[in-house]
Amino acid sequence: MPAVAAPADKRFRRARVKPARRRGAAFRQAWMAARVVFVFAAVAYGGWRLTVLILSAPALQVSRITVRGNERLATGEVLALIAGLRERNILTVGLDQWRARLLSSPWVEDAVVRRTLPSTIDVVIRERRPIGIGRLRSGLYLVDARGIVIDEYGPNYGDLDLPIIDGLASPPRDGSSALDETRALLAARLIGDLQARPDLGAKVSQIDVSNPRDAVVMLDGDTTMLRLGDDDFVERLQEYVDLGPALRERVPAIDSVDLRFDDRLYVRPVAQKSGGRSRENSSGRSLERPSEGNGDGRSADSSKRQQPKRRR
Repeated sequence: MPAVAAPADKRFRRARVKPARRRGAAFRQAWMAARVVFVFAAVAYGGWRLTVLILSAPALQVSRITVRGNERLATGEVLALIAGLRERNILTVGLDQWRARLLSSPWVEDAVVRRTLPSTIDVVIRERRPIGIGRLRSGLYLVDARGIVIDEYGPNYGDLDLPIIDGLASPPRDGSSALDETRALLAARLIGDLQARPDLGAKVSQIDVSNPRDAVVMLDGDTTMLRLGDDDFVERLQEYVDLGPALRERVPAIDSVDLRFDDRLYVRPVAQKSGGRSRENSSGRSLERPSEGNGDGRSADSSKRQQPKRRR
């Protein structure tokens, strides 16, 4: 009997497995990953090389520094403060540290440092303005409106026409004294008000701000101490200039004049000598201002007075 072939049941057929194809997919994924890593590495290397080339490019190294705004400080002195800035890369140099070096100079109140591509640094200086010659301990120093010592006064500042200012230092503590900003501001307000009247300002030779509420002034060629208080400086000083001749007719030798009050002038005569010893007249004289009321006399301390000589 011949054999009969049974029909094949596809439900029981073994699936065809192709492991070679699966290995090929893994290889392709690995190859793609390698290509991505290579591209990223190439981009990173190219960026690094470009950065190196830019940072080392001679065209971007600081080769020129301009200085503006300096009057007392020479340009060479300003450049000496920022020595080492040249040949640095203009894109990466930290400008704040170089500005701090400029501010270390007592003459420099403020400074601006900025880049100008491709290789220039611009420096703009604002210098401190001396308002007077402060007498500190045994020396003379230029001081600004806040009482900051700028420099020691010397022949190189002979062109400055400034008054001498006493009393800027506060009472010593621990063997040292500090400049009092309140006293310096009083002197600055007085000098600032007198700038509107240069004819009066030119007469002022010496200022004493030992009392921060009472500025005492001495004029060129006049040993009289004028107490002006802490306001109305121009009006009070002008009043003394106007009434000075009349005052000397009544009090020939005047030690001080107190101009702080509205109704009267308080005049203190100089000390009188008797028997080889000086005897100070402390009573003073009270003189009425024209068409104004009466008041009590006051006196002023003259122990530190000296003949003023205006610095020119």
